[in-house]
Amino acid sequence: MQVQERRLRRDLGFWGLTGIGFSNIVGSGWLFAAMYAAQTAGPAALLSWVGAGVLCALVALVMIELGASRPEGGGTVRWPLFASGRLVGTVIGWSTLLSVGGTAAEISAIMQYAAHYLPGIYNGHTLTVSGLALAAGLSVLLTALNWFAVRMFATLNNLVSVFKIVVPVVTVIALIASGWHSGRLTDHGGFAPYGYVACLTALAGGGIVYSVNGFQAPLDFSGETRNPRRTIPVAVLTGIGLAVLMYLALQLAFLFTVPENLLGHGWQGVSFDSPFGQLALILNLHWLSSLLYADAVVSPGGSAYVGVAIDARHTYALAKNGTIPRYFMKVNERFGIPRRALVVNLIVIVVFLLPFGGWQDIVSVMGDMYLLIYAASAVAVAVFRAEPGGRTAGWVPGLRWIAPVSFVVSSEFVYWSGWQDLRLALPLVLGGLLIFLAMRRPGARTDQAALEADGAGPSRPLGAELRTGAWLVVYLVALTVLSWLGTFEGSGRLPAPYDSITVAALALAVFFWAVRSGVRHLQAPRSAATA
Repeated sequence: MQVQERRLRRDLGFWGLTGIGFSNIVGSGWLFAAMYAAQTAGPAALLSWVGAGVLCALVALVMIELGASRPEGGGTVRWPLFASGRLVGTVIGWSTLLSVGGTAAEISAIMQYAAHYLPGIYNGHTLTVSGLALAAGLSVLLTALNWFAVRMFATLNNLVSVFKIVVPVVTVIALIASGWHSGRLTDHGGFAPYGYVACLTALAGGGIVYSVNGFQAPLDFSGETRNPRRTIPVAVLTGIGLAVLMYLALQLAFLFTVPENLLGHGWQGVSFDSPFGQLALILNLHWLSSLLYADAVVSPGGSAYVGVAIDARHTYALAKNGTIPRYFMKVNERFGIPRRALVVNLIVIVVFLLPFGGWQDIVSVMGDMYLLIYAASAVAVAVFRAEPGGRTAGWVPGLRWIAPVSFVVSSEFVYWSGWQDLRLALPLVLGGLLIFLAMRRPGARTDQAALEADGAGPSRPLGAELRTGAWLVVYLVALTVLSWLGTFEGSGRLPAPYDSITVAALALAVFFWAVRSGVRHLQAPRSAATA
């Protein structure tokens, strides 16, 4: 109901939004990605960081246009529903609910580093019973901190963001001052010892995509922002720019300070359990090592803190969509917080913390969930612009070509994450199709009047919804097949670079199919009403 939307407080400004975006980007990734990227691509990993920053900025432009045009809580979940109907809205909403596991991964990372001081909470692969209890307690604490007004959330997040900026900067300066080795960009196999194609592998395998991921966070607070059309674009791009500059500096510090005796087997032979912490110890920077172990709790903790808030906005939006019961969209009148949504996500986070897999297993799958949301958003913005009397704000010039390129880029990122991840992620996402069919089964109860009041549109026959959203099902199935056939951990039956070219061609064709379907979807209710 609109009364719930009006209870959201518009207390966030530029620095609050920038802090949210930066804090959500900089989590546990900065502590690992420099090493894994160097192992994968050598010094050429620098190009991967630049490429990830440019491509994420491109995708962000689509998200910015949507956030400026349609500011509301949990917008990344709502836009696909408006543009492409209930099938797409349900599947993307389901993947968003699954992506709560990303917050669980950050909490798991905290536990792993805290094991340096509390050895009994982590056994090297999964959390122990005591570790799971401590992680669940931390989840409750993060939920409690998000329980009150959004202004308190922004203030606390800004304080955490300052610490997350200072520690990496101090790390870069201290490492370079203590152990600089010249010639690292050309020695040990040259600038690209494993070929430039390895730069693409590093995007996913080196943890770069996961590390830069999260720039969309300010958009989910667009309904709680003062002057969102002016504030959101600058805040999102500023967050991306600051994060990429920080990651480049950390990558350079790692490349130029690893001791020479560790490079006997090239960059692939460099391996640490906690890269910067152990590197600091090797260089006799014990004070820095202690600081890094502390930050290994604060940085993931800051991301988990933001993640809890974002997950609640997504769950609130899913309730508005009708994907989950509308009971969970109630907003507290006094503080303007969707507290019931916070409780739902607390339960999901704790479930993901059960010892089914390690930190790396969780984040590799969660990254694909976010990329699919970006792809659906690219379709949404193109549909809104293509509709007669288009509904976008026009803040981003060149959106006619930016939207399809963003869809293709998101698809390539998903594909490059590799078969080992996609064989789990994509079937999980397709589970949203079963939820959609269950919701449309005979006798299923839905509050249709409330859904229409909140923008979901009038009910349409099942066949019409399936035709409108068929592009997403075909897209997910085709990506799964191509991943199995391709060279990124697949069978290799489709060799490089033809596999990536095929993915790009598929994505482009599906994009225009999706836009046409979306425009027909938006026009259908009007035609029915006119008739």
